[in-house]
Amino acid sequence: MPIVGQPQPERADAARNRQKIIEVAARMVAECGTDDLSLDEVAREACVGVGTVYRRFGDRTGLLLALVDERERRLQAAFLSGPPPLGPGAPARERIVAFLHALVDLKLANEVLFLLLEKGGTGKRYTGPYQVHHLHVATLLGQACPGADTAYLADALLAPVNAHLIASQRQERGMTVEQIKAGLESLVVRVTS
Repeated sequence: MPIVGQPQPERADAARNRQKIIEVAARMVAECGTDDLSLDEVAREACVGVGTVYRRFGDRTGLLLALVDERERRLQAAFLSGPPPLGPGAPARERIVAFLHALVDLKLANEVLFLLLEKGGTGKRYTGPYQVHHLHVATLLGQACPGADTAYLADALLAPVNAHLIASQRQERGMTVEQIKAGLESLVVRVTS
């Protein structure tokens, strides 16, 4: 029996459809990129009704967010309970650096998706995962520099970990991933000193 106020458990057929839609969308993005990704086409390829896709994901952004969700979950598990320096047990400054480096890796591994997600204005960019990232960095900043405006500084440290900026740094400025990460580490050291 469902508990009042709790979400209904997902039906087995709904879970299968969700997984099928995500797999089809991931394949389509890998094969053709995201420019022409349409929910109608995803529904057709997944052999489900287009209404199923819209009800489940809302819009294209919702579907793209679902595609990066599993990797985001792994990142969150790593910084919440994984080994140091990303996980607990290392000094706050080292954890912030490790987290920003892991976030760069996540953005690069899913670059096409993040470029598209970050292109569509600010509506969903600063919700969901960003809020978790922000809270994590702000908490660590509170440990590293008590009394600082940790909310603002967390935004400032997360701002450079933007798919468009990283792509520009790599493609237009010829920066390597190592240079980008070194720049982030230098920024963290300056902010926390």
